[in-house]
Amino acid sequence: MTMPPRHRPRIGVRPASQGTMADAARLNAHALGPGSDLLEEWRDAGLRTPDREAVQHYRIDRLRAQLVANRCDGALLYDPVNIRYATDTTNMSLWTMHNQVRYVFVATSGPVILFEFSGADFLDMHSQVIDEIRPGRSFIHFYSGPRTAEIADYWAAEIADLVQEHGRGDRRLAVDVVDLVGIRALESKGLVLVPAMPLMEEARSIKSAEEIQAMRCAVHAANLSVRDMHDKLVPGATEIDLWTALQSANSERFGEWLETRLLSSGPRTNPWYQEASVRRIERGDLVAFDTDLIGSFGMCVDFSRTWLCDRDTPDPFQADVYSLALEQMERNIPLHVAGATLREITERAWYPSIERYNHYTCISHGVGLCDEYPVVYSREEWNDVGYDGVLEPGMVMSIEAFVGLRHGHEGVKLEQQVLITEHGNEVLTRYPLSLTR
Repeated sequence: MTMPPRHRPRIGVRPASQGTMADAARLNAHALGPGSDLLEEWRDAGLRTPDREAVQHYRIDRLRAQLVANRCDGALLYDPVNIRYATDTTNMSLWTMHNQVRYVFVATSGPVILFEFSGADFLDMHSQVIDEIRPGRSFIHFYSGPRTAEIADYWAAEIADLVQEHGRGDRRLAVDVVDLVGIRALESKGLVLVPAMPLMEEARSIKSAEEIQAMRCAVHAANLSVRDMHDKLVPGATEIDLWTALQSANSERFGEWLETRLLSSGPRTNPWYQEASVRRIERGDLVAFDTDLIGSFGMCVDFSRTWLCDRDTPDPFQADVYSLALEQMERNIPLHVAGATLREITERAWYPSIERYNHYTCISHGVGLCDEYPVVYSREEWNDVGYDGVLEPGMVMSIEAFVGLRHGHEGVKLEQQVLITEHGNEVLTRYPLSLTR
């Protein structure tokens, strides 16, 4: 089926930057940047902002190297995190995670074409790696209703034309999270579809020096946001009061969203994974949380702390689980060095008796624009889900610990974000690990 005519800017030329469109481009969040107050906080900490253009070029080169290694003619990406990696652009990221309205085609040897939602081209003009912006076409039922198959066919024809024009002839296309209707439409055009998520995870796993600089800025901003949350910890405050403070402070410091709302207090701290509630925190309660935030420059900051509310000394049960969680961190962080295999870390990792204590889901995991590859599992889980790999310089790992008695009482959650370097590792998240101030 022939696609109906549409406006298509010439390759290498963005839509005319005149009048309202140009003004909107100058005023989008990425163009305005972090703001003077946050820039001053970073300067006071001895931090500079990253070279975002260098980040953009590094990332697209990493992605294309993966496409070459997997013999793909290009990639079609819908996941907002993958679009961010490929183009450094965003548009309503949480909404577009579950509404397929915005996507990017990255040719292995050819252009980067972003298909933008609802005429919002101005959100993308800061990117130095986008060659063309076209209007996106959505075939989800929300928009297309009973015309889904028809519109998906138009959409697939446009993608197939791009693969034909810029590919090598074998028509292999890496695809991340396309609806089944879209998958069938693409295959009907003779495209051979390849899972994009593995190659995207591999591309994202090694960070450049400028990406690490962005992460340092994000971590510092997150530390200040966590401090603001700590200031709200008083008897009578609700868990939501604290979580709201973190959300607000993250937004104020050029952050984007929080992946979870993992904060609990008192008896809700064990087992782990309770989300923030209306429970009022009492004097002597433990309060545990996991930041799980997407912060400045879209970098994930993922660390955990546990605090004691309005008391200087924990009770014996609290002291026991805290000391064990702290020991787990202190013994497992040194295992995460360049050249270490995931299997070796699994075999050497220390954690208290699994028969007596509840534990966290994994020993550690990668982190970048979100929680990322790889994951290191416990010995008990290796046969079911474990896999091997090697830590390399430029990876960032979050090392986890949760300890809570299986028969009850409170639990302690700790987590540190660690950069793998050529000469060991560096803990990036330096907010104090202590229970009290």
